[in-house]
Amino acid sequence: MSNKNKKNHASKEANNETKSTEAVKETKAAEEEKKDSSEPVKEESAKEESAKEESVNEESAKEDAKSEAAADDVSPDFDDDLLDFDDDDPLGATGVSRKSLVIFFLIDTSRSMAGKKMGQLNTVMEELIPEIRRVGEADTDVKIAVLTFSTDVKWMYAEPISIEDFEWARLNVEGVTNMGEAFKELSARMSRNGFLNSPSLSFAPVIFLMTDGYPSDDYKAGLKSLQSNSWYKFGLKAALGIGDEANDDILAEFTGSKDTVVHAYSGNQLAQMIKIVAVTASQIGSKSMTLSDETNQELSEEDVYAAKQKMLGQQIQELVNTDDNNDDVSFDTGW
Repeated sequence: MSNKNKKNHASKEANNETKSTEAVKETKAAEEEKKDSSEPVKEESAKEESAKEESVNEESAKEDAKSEAAADDVSPDFDDDLLDFDDDDPLGATGVSRKSLVIFFLIDTSRSMAGKKMGQLNTVMEELIPEIRRVGEADTDVKIAVLTFSTDVKWMYAEPISIEDFEWARLNVEGVTNMGEAFKELSARMSRNGFLNSPSLSFAPVIFLMTDGYPSDDYKAGLKSLQSNSWYKFGLKAALGIGDEANDDILAEFTGSKDTVVHAYSGNQLAQMIKIVAVTASQIGSKSMTLSDETNQELSEEDVYAAKQKMLGQQIQELVNTDDNNDDVSFDTGW
């Protein structure tokens, strides 16, 4: 290669190197410019995000303030009396826990009860209902069921009626004294599928028999059927004989004890005996008994029944022995 060519070649390489260097510089300059131009975008984006976050926080703070204000508006100072439930039952819960007590009256309405016997009985029963309303404690729902017996047996109402709503329907007389049929009917109805279907807990029933004569039918067969009924076994039983013809031995078979059998020979005695027996039996029947006073041991159902029946007999006899109506005119001599 000639010297001239060598010089030209060297000059070209120098030019190329210069161009390459300048290209590198231009590339770096472009990158720096791009970098510089992107920084304001990033800064702007960061500012926007910050502004959004501040806006959200501000809105949240406003909502919290509104909630607090609303809470203040609906939370005035309470009157202490509004929170005092000692004497009130705002939810009506008391009725749910009330125990049920059904009082069964079995009443002879045969022809022999005609005249002043039935007239006096109707009057006394009308007077008795308000007295029974006061029986028992506040948690006792007392109900009344009346079964009459003569030639036929009939219920005064189709089901036991709460003492608060019960109204006595005056009775009339007819026919004979089918007491055995009354015992069978009572046994049939005295069950959870019959008259003792209260959803709440139940006391054993009170059963009060009133009659003035000897049964016309086979009362023993009816009594045998009744004695197989558990409600009868544990129920409180009392009986009232009216006039001279009533047989106290038969009544004692029904109650299981002569102490729970009383006799009325006159109008005043009838009124007195009905009230004594009905009220006393209702009071004892609605009494809860869980512990024995003597042993402080829990009582079985049999023990509770025995204790209540014994108490009923004692109290009836005490009250009967203090009665001063013995001078009244007898049913059988003008009543």
